[in-house]
Amino acid sequence: MNRLTTLEKEIINKLQKDFPLSKEPFKEIAEELNIHEDECLNIIASMKARGIIRRIGGVFDSKKMGYYSTLCACTVPESDIEKTAALINAQEGVTHNYLRDHSYNLWFTLTAPSFEKATEILEKLQNDTGTIIVSMPATEVYKIKVTFEMGKQDGI
Repeated sequence: MNRLTTLEKEIINKLQKDFPLSKEPFKEIAEELNIHEDECLNIIASMKARGIIRRIGGVFDSKKMGYYSTLCACTVPESDIEKTAALINAQEGVTHNYLRDHSYNLWFTLTAPSFEKATEILEKLQNDTGTIIVSMPATEVYKIKVTFEMGKQDGI
C-alpha cells in the first residue's frame, strides 16, 4: 500500500483544485509549498511511477470547441482483446479505452473534428478489428466535478 506524505497530499490537492494557468505552473505550485520546482517535479514523477497519479491534463468541452465526441462499445472475443485494444488505442482521438463485464466488453470514447470524420474513423476501426462498433453520442451532458481531498496527516 502506498502511504502518502503530507507534501505529496498537498501537491495532489494543488493538481486537482488549484492548478495554475501559467507558463510555469509547477514552479508556482512549488513556491506555494516552499519547495524547489525540481523537488515538486520529482515528487510528481515518483507518484506517477508508483501509480498514484495516472495522468495530468486538461478537460475540455469538445462540443463547444466544434468537435464531435461519442462513447463507443464493441464485443470482442477474449483472445482478440489485446490486439483490438491496441488498434483502437493507436487511433488519434481515442481516450478512455477500458474493459467491462458486459456483452459489449470493450468501451472507448472518440473525439473528432466532425461527425463525418468520426464516422470515417469508426468505419476504419471496424474494418481493421473485424468487429462492429456501436456509437452512442451523448444526448445530455452531466458533468460531476470530483476531487479527492487528501487531508494533512502523513501516512494515510
